[in-house]
Amino acid sequence: MQNAFEKYFLSLRGKRIAVMGLGVSNRPLVRLLLNFGCDVTGCDRTDREKLEEEVLELERLGCKLSLGQGYLDGIQADVVFRTPGMHPANPALAQLRSAGAKITSEMEVFFELCPCRIIAITGSDGKTTTTTLVSELLKAEGRKVWLGGNIGTPLLSFLPEMKEEDFAVVELSSFQLMDMERSAGRAAVTNLSPNHLDVHKDMDEYIEAKRNVFAHQNGDGLLIVNADNAITAPMKGNGETRYFSRQKRVENGVYLENGMIFRAKNGEAQPVLAASDIILPGVHNIENYMTAIAVTDGLVSDGAICQVAKTFGGVEHRIELVRVKDGVRFYNDSIASSPSRTIAGLRSFDEKVILIAGGYDKQIPFDVLGPEVCAHVKKLFLTGATSRKIRDAVVSCPDYAPGAPEIVMIEDFTETVHAAAAAAEKGDVVILSPACAAFDKFKNFMVRGQYFKKLVQEL
Repeated sequence: MQNAFEKYFLSLRGKRIAVMGLGVSNRPLVRLLLNFGCDVTGCDRTDREKLEEEVLELERLGCKLSLGQGYLDGIQADVVFRTPGMHPANPALAQLRSAGAKITSEMEVFFELCPCRIIAITGSDGKTTTTTLVSELLKAEGRKVWLGGNIGTPLLSFLPEMKEEDFAVVELSSFQLMDMERSAGRAAVTNLSPNHLDVHKDMDEYIEAKRNVFAHQNGDGLLIVNADNAITAPMKGNGETRYFSRQKRVENGVYLENGMIFRAKNGEAQPVLAASDIILPGVHNIENYMTAIAVTDGLVSDGAICQVAKTFGGVEHRIELVRVKDGVRFYNDSIASSPSRTIAGLRSFDEKVILIAGGYDKQIPFDVLGPEVCAHVKKLFLTGATSRKIRDAVVSCPDYAPGAPEIVMIEDFTETVHAAAAAAEKGDVVILSPACAAFDKFKNFMVRGQYFKKLVQEL
């Protein structure tokens, strides 16, 4: 007897399938479609001579390729899998839609076919750490967990291995959520601030995309939102809405008071975890724990929460200690692709740091970064497309005085890291926390972080 997974992919036989984008998230999808005997065309703006071997292997397996600048020209399809980075209003997609094609995505199909419970996390900042924490809490309770989504692992091809009693914990970006028509049974929004305005037409569209993480929940759904964030605080789910707060008590949810995290239900509160037990640095990680505790309420014990808090060392590329050399600590915070993420990183240290920042221009303002740099940075090394914008935000800040911080602008990333390291003295902290995406110089923040770590290890 065929299960839902098999039925779906067998139903695509005989149809023209177009997969938009041949990045890491879509390659397992292409392989899956080919395994089911589907007619697949992979569309990617990368020129053939720059393709990775894995993509060429997909071609050898039967995937037709449409590449280069005109990669969407003349594409005909019955079903289109949109890559997360492609706006649903893209003219080529609109044309295919008007011709009768069904537009979907790897994540949309995963939500449709997933046999187990799904917990989804989104937000502007903290979603990767929070998603990982949720996974760690469930695993500490002895649950089988599938971790993926925007966090790096496409889950669709793992569906045949999933069981009803398992949990899928997924991080979802605004791009993945834009045209989602399904929501997880449990969802959390960590916070919202301006981000990705190079792709979204405005902030309203960005917020609406994020709302899709819970917009399609039924009356049994659970939504967790940040009561301290002006954008998320008014949000209400279709089922139960609970809150987390670092600044005040909440009637239903999780809050911090006098160094203790409490769980509240109808105003009755019980202590769960001492904030001092959390080995991850920074108040933002206390918020990440509160989010994870709230969204897993009833699924994990307080003992499991305490165990994870005392042992979980953090996510790669998120304030990750790379090396201590000659008394200088080097941290990789490459995942900080927005000003608010960098601000959280800077506030994690008691001393002023040497900051390496700059990168791809997402057309978001840096004015909020200026005062934080003046307060927390002794030397600022800028590189990439946004160097001038970040410098202007710092020097225009009322707290700025010439040389405080010292600002150095270097175009080459490698030279920037070497210069920052050379400027450091015993006891200093050097941190890569770009406040920007990596696309001006690197494929993604992970590649940027790995290259930074390589440079630091070679010092």
